[in-house]
Amino acid sequence: MYDWLVETHYASPHLFKALITGLLVSTVCSVIGCFIVLRRTSFLADALAHSMLAGVVVGYLIMKVLFGKEAHAPAMLIGSILSGMLTVALIGFVSRSSRVKEDAVIGIMYTGIFAFGGVLASLFSHYVHIDLLHFMVGQLLGVSDQDLWMMAIVSVTVISFIILAFRSLQLVTFDRVMAASLGMNVVLLDYMLTTCTAMVVVTGVQVVGVIQVVGLLIAPAATAYLFCDRLRNMLWVSALFGWTGFLLGYYFSETYNVAPGAMIVVVLTAQFLVVFLVSPRYGLLADFQRRLKAVPQQLVEDILGVILRANKERCGMDDLVKHTPYKADRIRKAVQSMVRQEWLCFEKDVISLTDDGRQHARRLRRAHRLWETYLQHLGVAEDELHSRADLLEHLHDEDAVDYLDDKLGHPLTDPHGAEIPEDFVHLVPGEVMRLAILREGHTGEVVRVNSGLVDQVAVGDRVTVGVREDNSQTWVINIAQADGQATEHRLNHEEADAISIRLD
Repeated sequence: MYDWLVETHYASPHLFKALITGLLVSTVCSVIGCFIVLRRTSFLADALAHSMLAGVVVGYLIMKVLFGKEAHAPAMLIGSILSGMLTVALIGFVSRSSRVKEDAVIGIMYTGIFAFGGVLASLFSHYVHIDLLHFMVGQLLGVSDQDLWMMAIVSVTVISFIILAFRSLQLVTFDRVMAASLGMNVVLLDYMLTTCTAMVVVTGVQVVGVIQVVGLLIAPAATAYLFCDRLRNMLWVSALFGWTGFLLGYYFSETYNVAPGAMIVVVLTAQFLVVFLVSPRYGLLADFQRRLKAVPQQLVEDILGVILRANKERCGMDDLVKHTPYKADRIRKAVQSMVRQEWLCFEKDVISLTDDGRQHARRLRRAHRLWETYLQHLGVAEDELHSRADLLEHLHDEDAVDYLDDKLGHPLTDPHGAEIPEDFVHLVPGEVMRLAILREGHTGEVVRVNSGLVDQVAVGDRVTVGVREDNSQTWVINIAQADGQATEHRLNHEEADAISIRLD
């Protein structure tokens, strides 16, 4: 590659100038493209690139009509930036003021402004001498000194802004609410980033065309996103992919005598597809490998349930194969994974639960028996309760199960008479909880009482929970007195829920 660059410089200086300009475009587009990809405004960047035509035409007209000069880069740059800002402002205004979604508004506005630029170019064709073909595909091999200097100035300006405002841009990109709460002017940063994007796009469009500018803005950043988890790293990796895409595309265009802009975009797209396939963390092959190694959560929970129901909570591999609808190799893989997680012990062909595994298995048993109770309340046939609860027990989010337990009145047994495990997750000494979830033998101090519902209990009372009565619908509590005696009270579910106790 180095020898080719040296030969190109001596054989064709204009090609080398195009190469330097293209590298500048690649660098600045790749860097600012990271913010575009992370903010999910890729379609907006495409809109800016197309809407620039109106600004270019207006800038050209002003210089021609008012000053009698032909194409003037600074004037077209200013016109393009204003056109881009107008596009963004219109998109934001219409999105906020109508029921039309933002993506539809972007499609309407950028095509409308782009078409408006085409109309102006046609109406004033005797003044405007803009090659629309070069506007779309660029004229990389015809780069002038003025274009090169303009690209250099814009690149330095934009990259300097990103370096100086990196922390603010990082925070606005990932958490706009926090940025606003810290006093940052989020709207100003948005418009400054949009201005930088507009400057990059308009200078890049004049050199490499709309198609390649959009490709350089999105493809390298998206490719780097598949590799990086930190924005700081993503910036330089994106620039690296931009350089390789441009250099390889430029090299192939010279080798096969094709348009450089199109070939560069093809190489950028190919880079993305290759990385999408082989990325070590987010690639297609890595995802496929993770799926092969993954153990279904339902299998894990079925294994825990079988062991918990086994004699002395110990069983063999044959028992797991017999009582779970999975093949032996998948069960063996799941057991090995659970041993690594320290949920199971596997010694001398005997599988048993660790403390962590037992706690998780008890949570599953509690969820299963609560679902059976709930299904019975719905009128499900007795012989179908277990099979249906087997499916629902895997929905064992703690909040959902607690809600189900409360709605059922904190039952003690399931429809088959088996005890429903208590809410051991929340029953931690020193924690404050409602009296309704406590069972026989629990003690604690009352810390809060809804006096409108309960009058016989006061804050500071020492309470011991007794055996429930009336088919578990009545809570019996004993309140210690100063003389050492205890008074007994009976509460319904609503009254028991109105009392909060700090558990001993």
